[in-house]
Amino acid sequence: MRLFHGVLLAAVLSTLQGCFPIVAAGLGAGALMGSDRRTAGAMVEDERIEGRATLQINAQYKETVHVNVISYNRVVLITGEVTSEADKAGVEKIVTAIPNTKVINNELQVGALSGLSARSNDSLITSNVKLRFINNKIFQPDHVKVITESNSVYLMGLVSHKEAEAAAEIASNSKGVQRVVTVFEYLD
Repeated sequence: MRLFHGVLLAAVLSTLQGCFPIVAAGLGAGALMGSDRRTAGAMVEDERIEGRATLQINAQYKETVHVNVISYNRVVLITGEVTSEADKAGVEKIVTAIPNTKVINNELQVGALSGLSARSNDSLITSNVKLRFINNKIFQPDHVKVITESNSVYLMGLVSHKEAEAAAEIASNSKGVQRVVTVFEYLD
C-alpha cells in the first residue's frame, strides 16, 4: 500500500510541474516557500511564449511531432521528438519568431515519437528528482525547474553557480537519469 501511495504521489507531482512548491508545502515540507526569482512580468511572458509556441506548432504539425516548449525567464527549451531534420528546424523557426524570447535551446531528437510508457517513465524521473531536491540544504527546490525527456533531465532556473552544481549533482545521481543538461541563468 505504501508503494502505491508513493507511485500515486509521483504521478500527481509530475503533472503539476508549475505547482510543485505549493503541493510539496501542503505535504509537510514547511521550509519550502514559493519564492520564484522571476519577476511577475517574466512569469506571464513565459506562459505566453509557451502557449503561443504550442498553438503554432500544433497547428502546423498536428500529430506528427511530440514537442514540449518550456520557457523560464524568456529562455526557451524545446524537447521531444520529430521525424525529420526539416521538422526540427521548422519547430525552432516557429519558436524563434515568438517575440521576447532571449535564447532558444533546441533539444529535439530526430526519430520515432515516444510512446506512453516512455513518457510515463520520464514523469516518474522528474518526480523523483523534485522529491530529492526537497532535502537539500543549498537551494530552494522551486528555484530549479525540472524537465525529463528520454531519460535526460533538463534543469532550468535563475541560480548561483553553487546552486546549479548542487542541483545537477542531485539530478545526476537520481534513479533512471542517463544525462543532465543545465539550461541555467546565473545570478553570480
